[in-house]
Amino acid sequence: MSEPPRVVIADDQALVRGGFRLILKSDGISVVAEVADGAEAVAAVLKHQPDVVLMDIRMPEMDGLEATRRIVASGACSAGVRIIILTTFDLDQYVYAALAAGASGFLLKDVSPEHLVSAVRLVRTGDALLAPSITRRLVERFAPGPGAAGGAGRGSGPGSGSGSGSLGRDVSVLTPRELEVLGLIARGLSNAELATTLTLSEATVKTHVARILTKLGLRDRVQAVVLAYESGLVTPGAERV
Repeated sequence: MSEPPRVVIADDQALVRGGFRLILKSDGISVVAEVADGAEAVAAVLKHQPDVVLMDIRMPEMDGLEATRRIVASGACSAGVRIIILTTFDLDQYVYAALAAGASGFLLKDVSPEHLVSAVRLVRTGDALLAPSITRRLVERFAPGPGAAGGAGRGSGPGSGSGSGSLGRDVSVLTPRELEVLGLIARGLSNAELATTLTLSEATVKTHVARILTKLGLRDRVQAVVLAYESGLVTPGAERV
């Protein structure tokens, strides 16, 4: 049996930190650090190398978005650290920017204890956390789109432009089949649905998905969805197939 996840909680509200700590510890999950701002979060990640960081967006000194960028830049995420963004609003431009920067998903702060525990355990395995429908709505609202510069247009704000987490990968490295798979992932299809749509086995679909992530240097399906919209492979309003 694998060791339970090790978690850092970063939130400027002591009540939130305490509540999450009690929920996680009651399920045998170790909280290795609690911090109140982004700079402390970065330091705690580098010191403790946790499996999961619960990261609030709005914190003093350094917000969760900048902290996420710094943790990713440190190489911690490549080493296995996963970041879950904590937010009050599901359609939040800062959440989009954090996902593009390398977060593996987000949770609303009023999450149920059961969902919190399952989310921490899920992302610890390397899976992305977001439900496809929420991912799609978030990305459609804030993705800058192909050729966007400096956050112009509907994607303006913290989630736009290369300085705010725009992925900037070249999808032309993908084969036609991989492009097809990426487009369907962006429309919210699960591996099982992809297999049915493309008349492939789930094992073959998983291979295609893994190759897409590797070729594009993406961390998970969340970043794949973000890139599909930013590159113009999928456009806002495209029908789910």
